[in-house]
Amino acid sequence: MNIRESVEIGLEGIRSHKLRSILTALGIIFGVAAVIAMLSIGEGAKQEALEQIQLMGMNNILINDIPIEDEESGAGRSNLSRGLLLEDAAALQTINPLVAMAIPERSVKEQIYFGQESVEATVVGTLPDYERVMAFTPRLGAFFNYQDVTEARRVCVLGAEVRYALFLFQDPVGERIKIGSQWYTVLGVMEEKPSAGAGSGISDNLNNNIYIPITAAVKRFPRSVFASEIDRIIIQVKDSGRIEEAAAIVRNSLSRRHNQVSDFTITIPEALLRQKQQTQRIFNIVMGAIAGISLLVGGIGIMNIMLASVMERTREIGVRRAVGARQRDILGQFLVEAMVLSFAGGLLGVLLGFILTKVIALYAGWRTLVSLSAIILAFTVSAAVGIVFGIYPARQAARLDPIVSLRYE
Repeated sequence: MNIRESVEIGLEGIRSHKLRSILTALGIIFGVAAVIAMLSIGEGAKQEALEQIQLMGMNNILINDIPIEDEESGAGRSNLSRGLLLEDAAALQTINPLVAMAIPERSVKEQIYFGQESVEATVVGTLPDYERVMAFTPRLGAFFNYQDVTEARRVCVLGAEVRYALFLFQDPVGERIKIGSQWYTVLGVMEEKPSAGAGSGISDNLNNNIYIPITAAVKRFPRSVFASEIDRIIIQVKDSGRIEEAAAIVRNSLSRRHNQVSDFTITIPEALLRQKQQTQRIFNIVMGAIAGISLLVGGIGIMNIMLASVMERTREIGVRRAVGARQRDILGQFLVEAMVLSFAGGLLGVLLGFILTKVIALYAGWRTLVSLSAIILAFTVSAAVGIVFGIYPARQAARLDPIVSLRYE
């Protein structure tokens, strides 16, 4: 008997017990779907974390002000420190040889008006080198220059969402908009950027920002006498391999300038990325193990059903052996059945996995990313499960004594 006949007989065995075959394959289907869904969640989270870190700049160090409890009364503000100052940014760039640039930021929420349209946005005062440090450039027009900073000019650059809310598809360059109660001329529109997410250390949504010269922000958006002059300093390090060393020098320098008062935090995006990747690896291992258990259960189900099938078809095996079938023919017949169940389960599992990832992304709001490697891994494992758990029942069938099998009732 040739291989083709063994395959045909194996497939006939599956067709004659359709419901049992489907129920047997369910374990593989759900196992493969779980593997793909879990890996897609992990891959999506990994990609999202990478994009968020890239927004902050892999060569950058972020220094954030810690707001005081009450800006009006000064509660929580030590008289030994005035918080983050423009002077701090200038000093860090001057005294630290590892620092390429130190860019101050000051942010304030304001209502923005153009004609009959209005939108609430974050007004960010900064320096022209901000676009270089953050790799964030205008799509239309240009960023302001250092002459604008020196003269504290009323000029601005819009984020993509602000432009859309106020101007829709109209070109805003050269138009005048009202920020709070003040008029500013639009110089350009920034390219669209993905959201960094809450707690990332930068604005949650760069597209909802309006950029103005830092001097204009300090001069025209005054704060209480106890509040910090700026909210953030972005440090670009010359050598990415020495970013930890640069961060330590920055911390020591600021601590001295602030008289050892801890009123700022330092975030290193590169270190944050390593931490997130380590956490994600643990998550992937745990989720992969859980999904793997589903595949294991599916494999045990296949073995169980195949052993029952061998018992049911003992007389058939005896007849086939009596008319000339060899042990390897019987082995092939039952192995084909197990492999077809696992392969079919794997294909349906891949389809279900795709559906699950879409459902998770839609209802849970998580980012999912199905990779080719996840599909190959899940399908390979399902095929291996069919072979591994099908060999034992197939060998048991092949080893049955023909005479005993013919007498079996």
